[in-house]
Formats: sequence, structure tokens, C-alpha cells
Amino acid sequence: MKTDLIKIALQFQLDGTIDEVKPLGEGFINDTFIIKTKGDSPSYILQRKNKNIFSPIPAMMDNIEKVCQHIKNKVKQNGGDPLREAMTIIPAVDGKLYWLDEEEEYWAVCLFIEDTIAYEAAKTPDLAFAGGKGIGKFQSLVSDLKEPLVNILPGFHDIRYRFKQWDEILAKDPLGRKAMVSDEIAWIENRKEDMLNFWKLVENGTIPTRISHNDTKINNILFDKKGDVLCVIDLDTVLSSTVLNDFGDAMRTYTNTGAEDEVDLTKVSMDLEIFRAFTKGYLEETAWFLTPKEFEYLAFSAKYITYEQVLRFLMDYIDGDNYYKTKSKEHNLVRTRAQYKLLQSMEEQFEEMNKIVNAFATL
Repeated sequence: MKTDLIKIALQFQLDGTIDEVKPLGEGFINDTFIIKTKGDSPSYILQRKNKNIFSPIPAMMDNIEKVCQHIKNKVKQNGGDPLREAMTIIPAVDGKLYWLDEEEEYWAVCLFIEDTIAYEAAKTPDLAFAGGKGIGKFQSLVSDLKEPLVNILPGFHDIRYRFKQWDEILAKDPLGRKAMVSDEIAWIENRKEDMLNFWKLVENGTIPTRISHNDTKINNILFDKKGDVLCVIDLDTVLSSTVLNDFGDAMRTYTNTGAEDEVDLTKVSMDLEIFRAFTKGYLEETAWFLTPKEFEYLAFSAKYITYEQVLRFLMDYIDGDNYYKTKSKEHNLVRTRAQYKLLQSMEEQFEEMNKIVNAFATL
């Protein structure tokens, strides 16, 4: 395997001599490796892009490059360091932004940003505030990017599309699991109308479409050793959609007091102070361009994205675990129940969430 990875790495325009290539992290979707080079040459991130999720991969890489170059230009204008404050895509030897191997798997490389810190959870309000500024800064930097992006994830965060998938999977029920999750199915059906009503506002343009990241977990933000935001990474999901998706997705992951696959549901709730801190940081960077309707639905977006994740985990469980990587037969069901507990906590605190948004919107 090591020999194969080195062979793949050599297909890219790297500086220096490769020392080793080894796995990095445990991603749900892509396989990720770090390329270490000898001497003072830089390190790199090598990824096998999941062609079953992202399609077409060449268009996805074009999207990423457009966004990265736009951010680099803004960073330069502001006197920053574009090699540390933006991702740098390394082209293949043939000049393409990817390399296709003999098994028709797509590989891509970016520069590894040294001396950074990544967090798996926002455990303090200070960190949540910094993360909010990070996502807000990203949105602000790309707010004037006019080049169109290819939609490489049709239906992503589109609840109408998800309900179409939902109905199809319930009808198929390939493993006969539907009968075992009647309560969980009711969770989805009871909230269906509210979620569709929100999405109608996106569809008819009442809530505007902008460039958004669409995977705003805190581990997709790199911090420097002082705790300041350096760079937002993992741009595979960058799309033209509502930026409320980014806020909602961040709140789904930042505020959760338990793990995404927590078995002990007493540990799962939404931390309102983390919500408050993130919202403050986020609005400090984005309030200048958000519309009144976006402010109105900012808190709701946390419920929307969390609900969508309940739906997606449950769909994958009923469908036989074809999308998310799982560690056990019940893993997606465990995830479903943990996400639902988080959703319930958000619903219980929704009035206070709106008060927080309104307070920071008027500062």
C-alpha cells in the first residue's frame, strides 16, 4: 500500500523528495493521507476523492480552485499570507487539478499548512466565538465571488430532494428494517411541513442564494498557535446555496454536548452558551451582508440542518448503510437517535436562540 501511495504522490507537482505517505484522520467520505518530504521541503495532503459522493470530480476541483484563488486574492489585498490563510491546490504533473489512477479513482493534493491546530469540538465559548468568526470570515471573503460553481452535490441540504429519497427508501425497505424504527419515522413525518415551508423561501429567492461551505464542523477550520483562525479547509462541498446552511451545520456540531454517535442520550443537549458565542463571532463578520429574512431564520437553520441529519442517518440505516462509513450494524441508528436528542434540545431552547440572534443583529 505504501508503494502504491508513493506512486500516486509522484503524479503531482511536489517540491522535494518524498519520505513517507501515511494515513491522516478518519474521514466519513474521503481517504486522507499526509505526504512527508525530506529536509525543509513542505508536506502535503493527499486525498482519494469519493467519486460515489461527488460527481463529477473534475468540476468539484474546479470549484475548489475558484474559491481558493478568490480567497488568496482577498488575503493578499489585506496584507495576509495566502499560503497560510487559504488552501493551496497542487496540480498533477499533467497540469490537471486531480489524477485518475488505473482503477479510475480520483486523487488530489493540497499544501499542508504547518504549525496549526484543529479541534474536534468547540468545548469553550472562546473557541466557539473564534469558529464563528472563521465561518463568517469565509462567507464574507467569497460574498463577491461571481464565477458560477458547478453543483456537484444535487439536492445537498435540499429537504425536498431528501424527502423524495426518503419516500423511495421507505418504499423499498431493502433489509426489512422499517418496521423496527416506526418511532423514528414518526419523528421525521411530524416535522416535515415546517422544514418544507423553510425551504420554499430558498426556492423562491426570499432567502438569497450565495456561496456556502456546507460542511462547517470545527475540525474544518485551522487555527494558529495563538488561537486565531487561519484557514477554512475541506472545500469539497462548496456550493451555491443559502449561507444559513453553514450556520445551521456549525450549530449542529459545535453545540452538541455529546458525540454525534453518543449511546448515552443523557449526555446529548444543545449548549446555549456555545450557541451564543458562535453567533456573536459569526455575526461580527457577516451582519453587513445578511438580509432581514436571513436574520429571521438564522436560529431555525440549526433545527433544519440537525433535522436533515436525523433524516439522513435514518435513511442510510433503512437503506442498508450505503452512504456513511459505519463501525457496527446499528451505528447509523445510534447516530439517528443522538441527533434527534440534539434536535429536541434545540426545540426546547428555540425562543432563547432567537433572542440571542436578535441581540447580536442589532449591535
